[in-house]
Amino acid sequence: MTNPIPTPIPNPKSPTPDRSTEPRTDAGKQPSSMNAHTHGLTSWSPVLATEDPAAYQRHCRQFFDEYQPATPTETQLTQELADTAWRLNRIPSLEAALLDRAGNPPTDQAAIDFDIVDAHRALATLGLHYTRLSRQFQKTVDHLREIQSERRHEQERDLKRAAALLELHKRKGIPYDPAQDGFVFSQDQIEAFSQRLMRLNQSRHIEHVLFHMRPPIQPEASRAASASSEPRP
Repeated sequence: MTNPIPTPIPNPKSPTPDRSTEPRTDAGKQPSSMNAHTHGLTSWSPVLATEDPAAYQRHCRQFFDEYQPATPTETQLTQELADTAWRLNRIPSLEAALLDRAGNPPTDQAAIDFDIVDAHRALATLGLHYTRLSRQFQKTVDHLREIQSERRHEQERDLKRAAALLELHKRKGIPYDPAQDGFVFSQDQIEAFSQRLMRLNQSRHIEHVLFHMRPPIQPEASRAASASSEPRP
């Protein structure tokens, strides 16, 4: 269900003695029909009828390319993230439209029906929606990242175990079937991970030797240092 921009309170500058918000003339009904336009910030569908579905699909694809969801839960959260961002991105254009509507009324009646005071009231409502959507966006980001981090940690742990078992079977000269131990990885995946892990271990040793070990003091430098420290007669 969509929430319309709040119906403006009748302006006391109106020349008619009747304070009712219901327009009495055809001329008044036309501009007041703008009140039926909705912002769609709480609607079930994230895309308004006036928005480009293809642009929305491109927008969603950017989030799926970034987060690469691998489970139904991750997919759901990624979609929620994209939809929340789509609604957030709509708010600046809604704010600009409100100010333009109040600052450039097409008729005198339109100026009476919706003035700058009404615009600021509607802007305040949009501000509340912006705060709510921003919090929802950040909460979804945090939840998605936490789930993906946990999944990757478990995957790396299982790959290490599978790689160790693979190397054990190699040393025994017998074939290894990862499914036998409940792993869903292929033998090629485990082999590639094992080789990468061994290269990383070798690189850490080289890094330590080249960049972290203190070089030994040369004998000449040691004697020179010792001689310079002796007291002179």
